[in-house]
Amino acid sequence: MMRLNINVDHVATLREARKGTEPDPVAAAALAELAGADGIVVHLREDRRHVKERDLFLLRKTVKTRLNMEMAVTDEMIAVAAEAKPDMVTLVPEKREEITTEGGLDILASAARTGDAVEKLKDLGLFVSVFIDPEAGQIRAARETGADMVELHTGSYANAGGEAVRIRELEKIRNSAAEALSLGLRISAGHGLDYSNARAVSGIGGIEELNIGHSVISRAVFHGMEKAVRDMISAMRDCEGDGRCSRA
Repeated sequence: MMRLNINVDHVATLREARKGTEPDPVAAAALAELAGADGIVVHLREDRRHVKERDLFLLRKTVKTRLNMEMAVTDEMIAVAAEAKPDMVTLVPEKREEITTEGGLDILASAARTGDAVEKLKDLGLFVSVFIDPEAGQIRAARETGADMVELHTGSYANAGGEAVRIRELEKIRNSAAEALSLGLRISAGHGLDYSNARAVSGIGGIEELNIGHSVISRAVFHGMEKAVRDMISAMRDCEGDGRCSRA
């Protein structure tokens, strides 16, 4: 059964709007787990715009499922990961001016640097994933780095305009999952997924888990974290194994 990991970055974003102490992403993570989430995801950015080191270390102490630390490919972040020891790390691209992560890590253009980071992280005993666009070349490059998993960027599918484009982007994800599986890589997916479009992705063979944040946190504002997580779990599982899903 496909797993759901909840990204609590946007809870920290709301907290930082007033530079206060609430809402607390650590408390949000606990509620998400109580509702059935299989893991918690946080992105400690270089500029610390939302999640802080304190959040990360508290989550490491309190998360009962799995903690996934998203991080840029930098020596600073490798040092933080070495101290925090999350259950896994995901290497992502990072631009200081972006609102959210835009596109996957271009491993073809940074093979040596990414491979070095993967090696250092695995030497620390960490499970390593890389966030990439659903492209065969990037998948093969990810395999060469020694990464354990690829997270397929679903943003182009989630933002597709029109049914034909949506179907084409979904097929890219399906083909990429098959390619990654054939290379012995484990597979997750995420970015821009919500209560309607996550269903089709959850039906793709080989994908083990979805990482979802914004849509769940947005629903939680009106309905509470536990209901928002349970609703997403229900949406993901309302899908047949071949990817044919009922509409929301």
